[in-house]
Amino acid sequence: MNNSKYRNYILDSYGAIVMILALVFSSSLIGVIVKLSFDYFRVDIRYNEAFNILSYLFTFLPVIWAFDYFVMRRKGKVLNFNMQTRPFHVYLLIFPMMFGMMLIAEFTTSLIPISGPVFGDWYQLFSEQMEAISDNTFMVFLLVSFFAPIIEEIIFRGIIQKGMINNGVKPRNAILVSALIFGIVHFNPWQFIGAFLLGIVLGVVYFKTKSLLMSIFLHFFNNTIAAIMMKFCDTDSFGELLQIPNYLILFIGIVIFAFFYYLFMYKNRIYYRE
Repeated sequence: MNNSKYRNYILDSYGAIVMILALVFSSSLIGVIVKLSFDYFRVDIRYNEAFNILSYLFTFLPVIWAFDYFVMRRKGKVLNFNMQTRPFHVYLLIFPMMFGMMLIAEFTTSLIPISGPVFGDWYQLFSEQMEAISDNTFMVFLLVSFFAPIIEEIIFRGIIQKGMINNGVKPRNAILVSALIFGIVHFNPWQFIGAFLLGIVLGVVYFKTKSLLMSIFLHFFNNTIAAIMMKFCDTDSFGELLQIPNYLILFIGIVIFAFFYYLFMYKNRIYYRE
């Protein structure tokens, strides 16, 4: 791996436009396929497990390809990422920290309405799509535990966050912006809040460890726990599963997150280079 080529790439306005256009094009193409399928065959393929995985791949993989082809290779560089492991004690800090934020995210998400004129129909559609995906156990884990952690971390931490930092953006701002975009592309308010909060943790861990593998592991951890609960526990809520009030879930999450965040950021005095 040529680290010098990796360190020197930046995400500027041109690169951002390339990625946005690629996302719009791929999303629009998927939309056209859905419409044609319904108009000509009277089949709503949005609820087909295989189609959901393919549409996910054909939505986000072109974004990575477009950045690599039109930005990196245009400048004679190669898009690659640091995938090194880290000492075992780092894992003992980042996974509890992630779990604490998962509890905080659960509480904040519970504050968003799921009924009414604005959110009712939207939540119904969201729930139906989640149920359709969850019918096939293999498809669930293939999408949320394998494809999503790798592809999304490459885009949001590896390209957007790192590219912004390389372009002179303060790390704190780059982490927040990448987390915000990460939340927005989930396209619904119930996943937006959680994705934004968890994206902050993913960004902090990636920034300090300098290894995209660490954020991929954490993303896998979050998604796999959510998939297991959704598939085998009939709930995606720790509060419901453990019969604990939401405010207590929030308190426990804050305590766990704050404790391990402090250890990770201020007591774990190891700083990695690219």
